[in-house]
Amino acid sequence: MLTNPAAPSTVRPRRVVTDRRGGRSRPPYDSFNLGEHVGDDPADVAANRDRVARELSVPRDRLVWMSQVHGTGVAVVDRPQEGPVAGTDALVSATPGLVLCVLVADCVPVLLADPEAGVVAAVHAGREGVRTGVLPAALSAMASLGARARHVSALLGPAVCGACYEVPAAMQADVARVAPSSAVRTRAGTAGLDLRAGVEEILRRAGIPEVVQDPRCTVEDPQLFSHRRDGVTGRQAGLVWLG
Repeated sequence: MLTNPAAPSTVRPRRVVTDRRGGRSRPPYDSFNLGEHVGDDPADVAANRDRVARELSVPRDRLVWMSQVHGTGVAVVDRPQEGPVAGTDALVSATPGLVLCVLVADCVPVLLADPEAGVVAAVHAGREGVRTGVLPAALSAMASLGARARHVSALLGPAVCGACYEVPAAMQADVARVAPSSAVRTRAGTAGLDLRAGVEEILRRAGIPEVVQDPRCTVEDPQLFSHRRDGVTGRQAGLVWLG
């Protein structure tokens, strides 16, 4: 088992976001689906996950996945897991070589890293998670391992944009109470949510100085999976690790 070294500066955070190209899955999961729970052939998903491990040059058991529930559960992990961590929407680790994986198809994959403390986190930030506090919960878990907000940087991966994410006005108001900047108008002029704007607001309010957004919209970009656009579909992943 890999352990956190005495000098975190000997490793550095790495972050990757996948898309739907280059895998083995067949329609409607074509082709680089990494989600086991969406109805795809398990052998195809396993082959795709094997490719992730090969591309990252890590053993496959160093990939840590979650059974995401749109909640606020956070798991601190320091070793490979038997299977996906149950009932969890954020993973936190200080163990080099352990790759934290978050699956998305419209929600925001949030990849956090404190290079000075040697702590990383992968967070599944959907509407409910943003509203109920998954981001503060993940930051608290990072702090328990020595991370400091002023040293943390964040990458927000592709997600549904505010112009495409129409919601009822009451639902918009629920999220806006936590993150006012998330409340926007859609392309049609109706109530909408810009989850990445809301996530960035929450992170900056917590003292995180560097927040980078991947601007791609999952609904608009055919190279990305989107549940909102397609219904039955696959999942891309956000990956973060110390390497």
